[in-house]
Amino acid sequence: MTTFDIPTTSRAAVLTEHGAPLELREVPVPQELEAGALLVRIEAATVCGSDLHLWDGSLAGSQALDLPVIPGHEMVGSIIAFGDGAERDTFGAPLKLGDRICFTHASCGQCDHCRFDNQPTLCTNRQYYMFTNCSRPPYLVGGFSEYVYVFPNSGRVRVPDEVPTSWASAASCALRTVVHSFERIGKLNPWDTVVIQGAGPLGLFATALADHLGAGRIVTIGAPDDRLAIAKQYGATDVVSVFEHPEPDDRVAAVRSILDGAGAEVVFEFSGARTAFTEGLGMIKEGGRYMVTGQIDGPGKEVPVRPGFITRQQLTIMGTWSGHIAEYRKALHFMKIARDTYDFGALVPNRYALEDATEALSRMRAQEDIKPVITPHGTGGS
Repeated sequence: MTTFDIPTTSRAAVLTEHGAPLELREVPVPQELEAGALLVRIEAATVCGSDLHLWDGSLAGSQALDLPVIPGHEMVGSIIAFGDGAERDTFGAPLKLGDRICFTHASCGQCDHCRFDNQPTLCTNRQYYMFTNCSRPPYLVGGFSEYVYVFPNSGRVRVPDEVPTSWASAASCALRTVVHSFERIGKLNPWDTVVIQGAGPLGLFATALADHLGAGRIVTIGAPDDRLAIAKQYGATDVVSVFEHPEPDDRVAAVRSILDGAGAEVVFEFSGARTAFTEGLGMIKEGGRYMVTGQIDGPGKEVPVRPGFITRQQLTIMGTWSGHIAEYRKALHFMKIARDTYDFGALVPNRYALEDATEALSRMRAQEDIKPVITPHGTGGS
């Protein structure tokens, strides 16, 4: 095992009760690493909407939870220790101590989803950061911590030198999920109109990627106004404010008005709003494609749908869950080549110390911060 000095404990912000303030704890640091594992020093952990749902308990409808856990799965860490055989990333590039990496949840590599279907995000035996109990080894299984244990089966990729740490952290969930969604929905053409439901991190990243890929017209729906301003900077040709159009039918009518009564060839749902799916069906063109990414399952999430409408309109409807290491690498590459075109720093302007993690969650929930950045070793950094 190749290492820097390994500390014996790590400070971590721990969720012990849904809705309660996170508890700052000293968590044991594993002194021996499994073959293929890594130990990293967290340089930045950005807050994801899933962290909010974990905190308030609403994620329990779609994911088994066993508290206490350390929230956070969007993160960049610098390597401080290698387990045997872990000196290369998933794509064969050499890694060294101090390198910044992004890394995935750990798929088993053995089930049908991993081997036969080539869809490792559906792995039935997946090890997850932020959902794994932190009172048992390997303990450091969430990003709101000074150090994190990288599972042996976690994909990992080195962060390009040109990509700032906070950007890369946001890429490691929000942007890689967007990349996965775009890959599943298929090619965008210059004559296509794209509607993006949501002006949070996913919706804004999607706006930039749709622009980069050459969509002819992009309508981004969301709020508040400062986020819609970023959407315009990222290439949205039109925006629809949910404050100005508070009812679902109003938003459908607004999009149809912008498009002269027509629908869009492609609609992406990144909002998570309960009514978004049925709204999206009202915004789509006959024969169009609909990608649903922002929804979580659970009680109270049901909405009425007329299946015959889908049949008659000959729609293609798909869903996306998470992302695997190829999407991480592509997301980082997009940031690298597009860094001078889109100000990705506008999504991650604010830094929070580890002891302020609850404040970061609260500010994101109140839409006062688009994507807070937790820096466990200080509030500076890129």
